[in-house]
This record gives sequence, structure tokens and C-alpha cells, in this order.
Amino acid sequence: MSAFHFKMSALNLPSFETKTRKQNGKDYIFDRLRKQYVRLTPEEYVRQHFVNYLIEYKSFPESLLANEMGISLANVKKRCDTIVYDRYLKPLVIIEYKSPTVAITQQTFDQISRYNIVLQVPWLIVSNGLQHFCCLINYADNTYRFEKEIPDYAFISTYIS
Repeated sequence: MSAFHFKMSALNLPSFETKTRKQNGKDYIFDRLRKQYVRLTPEEYVRQHFVNYLIEYKSFPESLLANEMGISLANVKKRCDTIVYDRYLKPLVIIEYKSPTVAITQQTFDQISRYNIVLQVPWLIVSNGLQHFCCLINYADNTYRFEKEIPDYAFISTYIS
């Protein structure tokens, strides 16, 4: 286990056995959604733990989650960290991750809100591995509310955009 991996182990998420490897002096972690090893960064470490949490503890179907999904925003290519789909493969949740050392600020919510201009999902989630924010958007009356915790997929999937 590298020093980087050891430092990153304290998140506010359940721990799990990660698959890591070193290649050309760089650390990689296995992404169960993309089914490949990806560069291990603090943000990627958060992503892998959060995805594991959603699947193992919140009953999110693994087949309905996708990492690093490309979208086009004003003719600029962007990537959503994770998108959760409903059973008809319509986007339901956008998730944005930050490194544990990065504070979640209004700028973070502005970023995920820009992605939502394209996808128009009812749920937005932001996490730096230590703090997690989950927001439900009501498009009918242009309001939103923050949930106290991340709901199970069964609850989240009852909302359509």
C-alpha cells in the first residue's frame, strides 16, 4: 500500500477492499463501473468509495451507474463524475466529487448545476468523501431541498425529471 493510499483511507464512507496497482511509478485503482484501472487521485479515491457506498449500502443497481460521462455544454465537452440512470436509462442523478482536501463551496454547486442544464435531473449529489450533500430539485415550482442523507435508490427512482 502506498503512502498516498494510506493518507486517503479516512473518509466519511464505509471502507472496502480496493484493488490498486502501481504502473510506471504511478498508483492506479480499479473502477468497477468502467471495469479498468484508472489513475489514483484523491478525487478518484472518493469516487470509488462513494460508488461502492451507493451500490452496497443504498441499493443502487451497478448497471445503472456510469463514471466520467461526457456531455456537451454550449459546444464545450464536459464530463460528469457519475451519472445514475433510472430503469429506462434516463439520467436521474448527477454526482460531483472533490478531493477530501477541497471544501465544497458554492462554486461546486455552480459546476454541477451547469451540467444539469443539459441533463435536467431531479437529484444532485456532491461529495468530497467527508461531507455529502444531496439535493432534490422541484422543477414545477423552481425550488430545491437538501436531504439529511443520501436516500436509497428505490426512493430516488420514484422521482422523474
